[in-house]
Amino acid sequence: MANTKSAKKATRKIEARTAVNRSRRSRVRTYVKKVEEALKVGDKAAASEALKLAEPELMRAAQKGVMHKKTASRKVSRLAKAASAAAK
Repeated sequence: MANTKSAKKATRKIEARTAVNRSRRSRVRTYVKKVEEALKVGDKAAASEALKLAEPELMRAAQKGVMHKKTASRKVSRLAKAASAAAK
């Protein structure tokens, strides 16, 4: 247990940040899942539309430190590649 006033404050800050990051991570997963489900069904238009919404979410998560920038870029790239292949 934290003993000092500053340690107690740090604990509160960590809890608050954790809640925000958990929310962001969940949001990213939801958007990615929507793209993957559209691709699975074969709905090309829905997949490209979902990708347009998922990309900024992924990059925002990377910018905010929820995930690494290269991880977000890799996910966007793979989703875009899959959407492009489905469109053909």
